[in-house]
Amino acid sequence: MKKWQRWAVRGIALTAGCLGLFWGSNAVTASANSINSYIANQHYATPTITKKIWSGFPKYSYRNGKPEGVVVHETANPNSTIYNEITYMKNNYQNAFVHTFVDASNIINIANTNYLCWGAGPIANARYVQFEQVEVHSKAAFASELNNAAYYTAYILKQYGLTPKRDTTILSHHDVSLLLGGTNHTDPDGYWKANASAYFGTTYTMTDFVNLVKTQYAELGGTTAPETDTDTTTDSSDSNDHTPAKPKKTVKYNHGGNNETATLANNYTKWTVYNHVKGTSGAYKIGWGRLSADHRGAKVYVDSRGVKKGGWSGTWYRIRFGKNSTAKYWVYNKVLKFPKVTYSDASGTYTLNTNTNYKLYNHVLNSNYLSKTTGNTTAFPAGTKVTVNKAGYKASDGSNWYRIILNDKPYWIQAAGLNGNA
Repeated sequence: MKKWQRWAVRGIALTAGCLGLFWGSNAVTASANSINSYIANQHYATPTITKKIWSGFPKYSYRNGKPEGVVVHETANPNSTIYNEITYMKNNYQNAFVHTFVDASNIINIANTNYLCWGAGPIANARYVQFEQVEVHSKAAFASELNNAAYYTAYILKQYGLTPKRDTTILSHHDVSLLLGGTNHTDPDGYWKANASAYFGTTYTMTDFVNLVKTQYAELGGTTAPETDTDTTTDSSDSNDHTPAKPKKTVKYNHGGNNETATLANNYTKWTVYNHVKGTSGAYKIGWGRLSADHRGAKVYVDSRGVKKGGWSGTWYRIRFGKNSTAKYWVYNKVLKFPKVTYSDASGTYTLNTNTNYKLYNHVLNSNYLSKTTGNTTAFPAGTKVTVNKAGYKASDGSNWYRIILNDKPYWIQAAGLNGNA
């Protein structure tokens, strides 16, 4: 019997709104899971979400107008394919349906996530985006499916302005049964347990999955904190002297968008290389020895910057050795040498050069801040006036840059993009 036939969870948000929340917090901090480490070592390319939205699904609103998180399922059918499951669901949606299906090779979104689905009982349905994992049957497929599932979860959370939190924004179907009710299923626990044991000789839990989601969420530019960030212990030498909690450790990410480059310092091996920012959930040492070759002075492409905030400090960058390489590594800032930019105060009013297409950036192009293209001069009418409040000189190519204020927003532009004082 298919899982769909056992659900009977069609209840809609009309009744869910009157039911109270009773969240529970039973998350435990786990050490790095070997399956997550295996996944990190595969250097998967960014998964693709294929949208095949079917117009036949009903469109009911969430209780608060948008999703509050993601519920993870598995199909409980060892003999089906992702396409079989999608066809079956469309034919039987009156009983149950979810937004998306995931397997080792695909993430296929078939129901609009702006509207609720019927997958985990009336209470959860009114709150969560939901997806099904199709059962796979090899070590490589299981790891790839988990990677796809974690990426999709992180993508949805980022899309709706949410952060990864166990039992709050990320739940299994089993979590829903325990914490919210309206259903009695326990997936994906059994499926994960069986495959983790068979292919990796270990276990895999929702805590491990949430850690994987946090890594993917950070890759998408979200800010997450390790599970053990906050220390609320007190000084045992004086029970009346309560030491305030330490600041929460977070990482602020800035993603560049212009294939900027740097070179590796001659002493780059003084600091090792990681799969993610050192100290964050799921991060581990890779080691330069595993990358072979002498990389002193090598050009690398840099696409992300992570600055530690709170109870720790340090700046890290994500690099790759080829422009189109999917293998990415995180290194401490002292490993890299960026083109030097000398900044100074500046002032004046100028006219934007709208006859030629000059790009506008959020930082000086190819600086250690990393830049994104945020506009172009031809998008503005001729004669547009701007004020300048900062200058930057890049010695590597002799270029002059200016920070301008345009429509109350700051941009960086090359000097040639401005015409003399107005």
